[in-house]
Amino acid sequence: MSAESTGLSARLRYGRVAFRHWRWQRPFWAGLLTIVAGVPIAYFPYANLTLGQLTIRMATTAGSGSLIIGVLLFVLGLTMWFQSAVRVFAGVASILLSLVSLVISNFGGFLVGFLFALLGGALAVAWAPGVPATDDPGEKAELPDQPPGPAGSKDDYYAGAGGTGLPTVPAQSPYADPEPVHAGARPEEETTEENGRHRAG
Repeated sequence: MSAESTGLSARLRYGRVAFRHWRWQRPFWAGLLTIVAGVPIAYFPYANLTLGQLTIRMATTAGSGSLIIGVLLFVLGLTMWFQSAVRVFAGVASILLSLVSLVISNFGGFLVGFLFALLGGALAVAWAPGVPATDDPGEKAELPDQPPGPAGSKDDYYAGAGGTGLPTVPAQSPYADPEPVHAGARPEEETTEENGRHRAG
């Protein structure tokens, strides 16, 4: 029994994770609000409200128009889910249909469908797919025996040569380092530049 429960919980966890990834790749809440908005707009003109012995029919002269608006909102919500490339068109169409429903369908399903369609359309227009973070190869790469740069930082060392990533070599001066001492001479004795011999010799 424990094995079955473990398998069931694993399947439920996998399904939840898969649904979460599916939801993140599309304007999920925009489509859901648009679908919900179509229900009161299409339902109220054909519904009867009973108060005791009194029956009130809320149908309008444009009942078919209300049904068409509700069905279109439902289709636009599904379009936001399964065709997110046209989310801007679907969002603008939802906003326009919500405004039209104010006049045709009992003030947009008593303002419930109007507000849901307006909010869903705005969310669909504002939604944009996320861009995955890309790592530039070599930008932060470090060699194991990388020498320090002239300024003491590794980025400065590899930032030379016009930004090509090649290490910069500091300029060599002939007087920067002491001249080598020849055999038989003391280190403190100076040498000449002409023949490399000591002044004493």
